[in-house]
This record gives sequence, structure tokens and C-alpha cells, in this order.
Amino acid sequence: MKVVDQMTLGMRSLVFPGLDLHTRNRADLCRFWRQGPRDFLDAGSGNGYFSWLAYLSGARVVAFNYNDTQVEKARGLLLGYRKADPLRLRFEQRNLYDLGTEQRSFDEIICYETLEHIQRDSDVVREFFRLLRPGGTLHVCCPNRLHPRHRAEVLDATEGGGHVRPGYTAEDYRTLLEPAGFRIEMTAGIGPRSVCIADAVLRWIRHRFGDVLAFPLLPIGLLVLGFSRLNPEVPFSIYVQAVRPE
Repeated sequence: MKVVDQMTLGMRSLVFPGLDLHTRNRADLCRFWRQGPRDFLDAGSGNGYFSWLAYLSGARVVAFNYNDTQVEKARGLLLGYRKADPLRLRFEQRNLYDLGTEQRSFDEIICYETLEHIQRDSDVVREFFRLLRPGGTLHVCCPNRLHPRHRAEVLDATEGGGHVRPGYTAEDYRTLLEPAGFRIEMTAGIGPRSVCIADAVLRWIRHRFGDVLAFPLLPIGLLVLGFSRLNPEVPFSIYVQAVRPE
């Protein structure tokens, strides 16, 4: 690997998973995962942050992402630079609409900030149920459709990468998951107002001046995250844990 590539990967590793505070805040949801050896699917893996956290928890991880550029970047950073075991961490370019061809089964599935981008969310959820082993757990986190930011958002009717719906409430999750056969174990709100404000400031600086000038402010954002708690009055996103019954 070229020296310049190593330097680039080193910088990416230093700031991984990036300056998005909401992504970092969702790491708090790892407390609801199992630990130790298990088969784990990250459905909609983004930059691979939660796949990496699952790998560190002892899981054998398969990560699906429809964006081949993100897949290659995750492989380069986590398999190439950080030297993850390729037998326990795999990144694959897959569309969640094609899950019907998947034959592997899993003990846990996470799907974070993904279903709001998909029109046929009920079709995908039914495939999650099929792919989970009896007693397996599905973890979903999506925007809270009652949050002011999501209520005001212009939706993307063409599935071009934006949100096709403003999100879900706890009742929306029940309507989506229970007909597929899932038993909902718990829901939790994540993303208090303090995190939303800090993230909005960081985003404004990034868009106006670039990531280099925004990066020195990341420690302040991390301090805000350190004081954040689950179930704020108006959460930014809502998490649900659902089980495929034995």
C-alpha cells in the first residue's frame, strides 16, 4: 500500500466514524446487543462503524450496503488498515430488496437509519424475520417522525438516497413489525435536544468551512454526548428491539 494511502487511512481511522454526532450517539445502543460469538447482520452498514463495534463484541459480522464505494472504503479501513479478521468481518455490496436470495441465517440483525430510505419496508422486515434464527433479535433505529426536523423534511419519492418517509413512532414500529411475526421487547428514544444543537453547529461549520476547521470542535461534541441520556422528551430517533419467537 502506498505511503499516501496509509496516511489517508490513518487520518480516517483517527476520526472514525466521522463528525456526525448522531452516528456516534447511536453507539449507546450497543448496550442492547448480545455479546460473544454469534452471527450478526448489519443491514445498511454505511461506513461500517456499527459492523466494527459488533466485530469488537465478538460477533461474526456480515455487512450489507448498496453503495459499492462505501463498501470498498470500509474494507480498506477496517480490513486493510485496522487488520480485522476477514473470516469474522465481511462487507458486501447488496440491495436490501434482494434479501430473498440470501440463504445465511443470523442470531442478530441491526438496521440503523435505513428503513426510512426504503418504500417497501414491510417486504424487507419480512426477510429479516426469515433470516433470523428462532430466538434471534432485530435491532432497528430510525428517525422519530414527530421530531421537528423530520416533520419539516422534503421527502424523496424516488428512493434516490433521501428519506421516503419522515420516520417512525413506537406505534408505527408495532404496525410494521408485528404482522411479520416479531414480538417487540422494548423501544427507546435517542438524541436529546443538546445533541441535535451540537450536531447542527458542527454541520454548519463543515458545510461552510470544511471538515478540517470543524474537527477541532469535535471534543466539545463528544462532551455533549457524554451527558446525553436515552428517552429525551422529543427524541431525534427511536430504537426498537424485536425478537423472532422460539
